[in-house]
Amino acid sequence: MEHLSLKRKVSIMIAVMAAMFFAAINQTIVSTAMPRIIAILDGMDYYTWTINIYLLTSTIATVLVGKLSDMFGRKPFILLGILLFMIGAFLTGTSSDVFQFITYRGIQGIGAGIIQSTAFTAVGDLFAPRERGKWMGLMTAIFGFSSVLGPTLGGYLVDNMDWHWLFWIFLPLGIVAFIMILTLFPKMERKPGESIDYLGSLFMTTTIVPLLLAFSWAGTQYDWGSVQILGLLAATVISAIIFVFVELKAKNPILPMHLFKNGVVTVSNLIGFIMNFGLMGAMIYISFFVQGVMGISPTYAGYVTMPMSIFMVVTSAITGQLIAKQGKYKRFALIGVPIMILGMAVMVFMNSVWMAVVAMIIFGIGLGLGMPVFSLATQNAVPHKELGVVTASTQLFRNLGGTIGIAVMGTVMSNSLTSNLKSAMTSSSAPDMSKIDPEMAKQLTAFANPQTLMNKPLIEQTQASLPADIKPLFTQMIAGIRDALGDTLSHVFLTGTLVLVVAFVLVFFLKELPLRTTNQAAPAEAAPENAKEGIPAH
Repeated sequence: MEHLSLKRKVSIMIAVMAAMFFAAINQTIVSTAMPRIIAILDGMDYYTWTINIYLLTSTIATVLVGKLSDMFGRKPFILLGILLFMIGAFLTGTSSDVFQFITYRGIQGIGAGIIQSTAFTAVGDLFAPRERGKWMGLMTAIFGFSSVLGPTLGGYLVDNMDWHWLFWIFLPLGIVAFIMILTLFPKMERKPGESIDYLGSLFMTTTIVPLLLAFSWAGTQYDWGSVQILGLLAATVISAIIFVFVELKAKNPILPMHLFKNGVVTVSNLIGFIMNFGLMGAMIYISFFVQGVMGISPTYAGYVTMPMSIFMVVTSAITGQLIAKQGKYKRFALIGVPIMILGMAVMVFMNSVWMAVVAMIIFGIGLGLGMPVFSLATQNAVPHKELGVVTASTQLFRNLGGTIGIAVMGTVMSNSLTSNLKSAMTSSSAPDMSKIDPEMAKQLTAFANPQTLMNKPLIEQTQASLPADIKPLFTQMIAGIRDALGDTLSHVFLTGTLVLVVAFVLVFFLKELPLRTTNQAAPAEAAPENAKEGIPAH
């Protein structure tokens, strides 16, 4: 699609970004409202499934559609993605019980995965790698903008309107995006003689599903050493071995194994995995600090993470422009990842809300500098005919990084918290519960966990109902538990910091190939380098 006029390309990009924003805003708008919605549907026992089903279906759809869009073109898939997402959103809003809600969220996830995969790939179809950076930056900025607007808007809507409208309010935007893609996006004819890798698709699915479930449930619903988790991990390994064997023999593999012989693709995907590991840790556990340690209400806690999104939006847009201008991308990763490490390191030592805000700003700047780099590097490192599948591999590694990061950091938190709480409740400065009624002592010690500690109204209500002589003990106990949680979170953020250091080391191994100025042929001088990396000189 390089032959299109700039005006037509910009029109298509507006349509693609509208589709991307439609999917992103519908995801972030429900983030703050989800606990209340599931409580209304009386389904708190199935709460994790409302999140896991979306993650599962979107990840599988992203990977499978990557290769298929290389074969059949992006247009039919991005239209299908928007349509499925709209159907899923509409049906989710009609849910009368949690099982309907989970089912319809799964449909939404399929649509979101298709949109995510084809939207980023469409940028590669429209623009050569040298021009692609600024558009990648804008696409990243859309995610950032939706994460600023969505949670705040979702909180307001669920407080002032029926919860169903959270899923319906942006449906008109989906219709607009669908019409724009339908009328503006060029159609690509299918290449004759290409077969679909059904067997590879099956074993890729049977590899991803148990892997994501294992890390979603480990340490929460089941112990790491339980039969369920070990069984899921064993199923993952067996399926992965079969999948690799199938792909090596397949005529037209869904995920070509030769991609991973390409050093740029492998290193970029590993860095993307680790960066999302750290990102999800920051996003999930910063709220524990703000609400659990500092005692800030959920409404105001959202404002603490907002600076990260704002600075990521601005920085990623600027980074994209600079990459397009300079034709270099590695330098931005070498600057961005250390800034992310600095932001995470500040979280290790933070002891106030203002330090949390500073940490979020620093982390957001680093994220905006680094995140657009690795998608661009992978797309630039392969022939245009493999653009969809390599973009899908990038999304797969990022999703896996986020899921595994949450599980690992959750385990670090659980293990450290147990030790710190025991120390806090038995130290010389701890309140002496032996002097009060055993039933009262049992009621008070129930607050020695992060979930209850984050329930500020319950703490205030409990304190107001206590006898005057018990209140000082309760206040002393809560202060000790907050300190224990603060020490625990320092270990969690230290883990994230060390993981990001590994990402920084890997950046030095990222080979910077000249950004091509066309999708049709690589620069002649890059051909020998490409050949070393297993990339056709095309």
